[in-house]
Amino acid sequence: MAEFVRLDRGDDGVAVLRLDRPPANALSVAVLGEIADAARRLTADPPGAVVVTGGDKIFAAGADISEFGGPEEAAHISGHFREAFDAVANIPRMTIAAVAGYALGGGCELALACDMRVASDTATFGQPEVQLGIIPGAGGTQRLTRLVGPARAKDIILSGRRVTAGEALNLGLCDRIFPAAVLQAEARAMALSFASGAVAAHALAKQAINAALDGSLSDGLSTEQELFVQVFETDDAKSGVQSFLENGPGRAKFTGR
Repeated sequence: MAEFVRLDRGDDGVAVLRLDRPPANALSVAVLGEIADAARRLTADPPGAVVVTGGDKIFAAGADISEFGGPEEAAHISGHFREAFDAVANIPRMTIAAVAGYALGGGCELALACDMRVASDTATFGQPEVQLGIIPGAGGTQRLTRLVGPARAKDIILSGRRVTAGEALNLGLCDRIFPAAVLQAEARAMALSFASGAVAAHALAKQAINAALDGSLSDGLSTEQELFVQVFETDDAKSGVQSFLENGPGRAKFTGR
């Protein structure tokens, strides 16, 4: 039974992964293990879409600094971060981070591991590791750079400054801003819009898009071509094409198979 991470699957196809380690949702090795376990379960038995969230005032304030030490501890901790956040990134469905309050350090990096980020108007992002004399170790230098570009990533990481929700939206660090009172409902509504779609195709499209970040354009196009052929093996592709031919666009009903 997980102690710090709640995983709730709704009848509507939306699963919610919620951090629950008051007061700051600090990402200890134990918490990271529970995140990895929940993400693996969501991969083995995928829902329609996933919302990743935390508390109303703190999404996650970062790593548990009490576990820091020297290089040996750093290697141990970074391994757990890599395992947990790669597991989240590899969930074969749309993942939406719903960020209320502070998403700092590892908390920001958890949000970066998701496919989209929606934030409350009071949310704050940041990679403040440099203020401890260290650097991000859970994907910040890599995922943030891919999202906002190298110059902006260097500004955020090397200064350690905090980024408001409005600036995060302008930078592309988050994708939508909502009033805090409706953030969770809006994030769930967004997730539901994906969950009601052709989720088998979502998994393959996500795989192809992620491949574009890891290699050359030629390699990415080859991966896309392979997955384009593979998607035609799904029931959703067969019914979707048939529905288009018979009824026009936008009327297909998908089963997720």
